[in-house]
Amino acid sequence: MQKVKYRVLNILSSKYALTKLCGFLEVKRSSYYKWLKRVEKGTDEELFQQIAQVQQKSKKTYGYRRVKIALRRQTGQIHNHKKILRIMQKYNLLSVIRRKHRYKVSPKVTKSDNVLNRNFIAESKNRKWVADISYICTAEGRLYLSAIKDCYDGSIVAYKYATAMTDSLVTRTIKNAMEKEQAATGLTIHSDRGAQYVSFAYHKLLKEYEITPSMSRAGTPIDNAPMESFFSILKTECIYLQKPQTIQAAKSLIDEFIDYYNNDRIQLASGLTPAEKRISLL
Repeated sequence: MQKVKYRVLNILSSKYALTKLCGFLEVKRSSYYKWLKRVEKGTDEELFQQIAQVQQKSKKTYGYRRVKIALRRQTGQIHNHKKILRIMQKYNLLSVIRRKHRYKVSPKVTKSDNVLNRNFIAESKNRKWVADISYICTAEGRLYLSAIKDCYDGSIVAYKYATAMTDSLVTRTIKNAMEKEQAATGLTIHSDRGAQYVSFAYHKLLKEYEITPSMSRAGTPIDNAPMESFFSILKTECIYLQKPQTIQAAKSLIDEFIDYYNNDRIQLASGLTPAEKRISLL
């Protein structure tokens, strides 16, 4: 009988004062709150199991919005997105996919137009490069990977590591790429609007090398689709399968994978590896 009263209280409490309802039903508020806590705990446990199944199936690539949709499809129930997010945070079920960070940009930093405008076709090497930063989670912390990809053949022309996202991470990558490729004038490099890519140091270096900067529109990852694609392949075909536990293990895996990606992994569009297409220019 008491459980029935508690359920009635739970239903009506959003419309009527709880004190009056408890008096009318002759129920102690403290007893009602204890019952409610037990019910919520049980609901959380059940929802946790359902979310865990969704994330296992998606390899923890779903954010809370996709989890909400998946739960609705599986169970027919609509859960509050805030509750889903709370449980995902509590039980370490958040997506492992890199989330774009929004930065407040200082007036002193430099933005650029979207020069490439999603035209990623290049007639020759070192004409259109795309750049971005991603991170790999290990037991020792995050390893940040800055990489540059040539739109002509899809090869990774340079990459650098760091344990923090700093301006020097991207400038070191640019310097490494230019030393290796000796790119002539007429090169455009495209990136998102992350803090490192709007920094004074980054644009100063591009000016020194006579490289034209291009930037994605705010909140539009598809404007840098080739780099998004590479990081997705790296994580799907390497990181998620191997699950490196240390920073050094992650570096070794990435070194091996990028070597494989450039020299052995066949691209469906051309039927060639990036290295084979790059050599065909010679």
